[in-house]
Amino acid sequence: MNLNGKRVVLTGAGGGIGSALLASLTAAGAQVVACDREGMDIPDAAETVLFDITDSAQTEAAAARIADRPVDVLISNAGGTRIETLDATDTAGIHFDLTLNFTGAAVFSRALLPSLRNRPDGAAMVFVASVNALAHFGNPAYSAAKAGLIAWCRAIATEEGRNGVRANVVAPGSVHTPAWNERKAQQPEIFDKVTALYPLGRLVRPEEVAQAALFLASPAASGITGAVLPVDAGLTAGNLPFLDIIAG
Repeated sequence: MNLNGKRVVLTGAGGGIGSALLASLTAAGAQVVACDREGMDIPDAAETVLFDITDSAQTEAAAARIADRPVDVLISNAGGTRIETLDATDTAGIHFDLTLNFTGAAVFSRALLPSLRNRPDGAAMVFVASVNALAHFGNPAYSAAKAGLIAWCRAIATEEGRNGVRANVVAPGSVHTPAWNERKAQQPEIFDKVTALYPLGRLVRPEEVAQAALFLASPAASGITGAVLPVDAGLTAGNLPFLDIIAG
């Protein structure tokens, strides 16, 4: 999974998964263009571009600056939510979650497409979605946005393959980022309860998501496009608590 000399654009580079992605990409030899909002600490990137991905004008302007040179890989990772249930979801929350998790990624990736087309060794896009797009685990607006992101990725895979662009999705389960530490502070037993739902008996590590994205971005995945790769410690493989119940 060698990306020596490849120019890789990474959004959400300052977050928990983003930091792991930045480290993995750099270790693989990539020249990373690290993107996030103002105020985020992003060390050790070859280039840094700060903008608000929920602002379409800022997003298109940032893409134009980045596209002054060819791009080999885009890893679209920016996203997040704190709205857990339908009852807690209001109109403003719907708009914000859709903009952060779908519209921003769509605007940015579309604006970068011309710089990825017809690269000598091909190009790749990897979108970080969620298992929430595959089944309902809460976060309704976020989940809808991530499902839209999968559809957007498949549109790129289908229409841009002729231009040498591959597009795939990584769909993480619960990833042990600082957000989970905040949940634990409010619910001390949350890890024991949640990990019981996972066949591997634990949450996913940020580095595991990063390695999956690195694989899909690399020449090792040269024949893969339009795919969704769950990185979820087995969550979507089946319903372990249900089996435990019926087994007595």
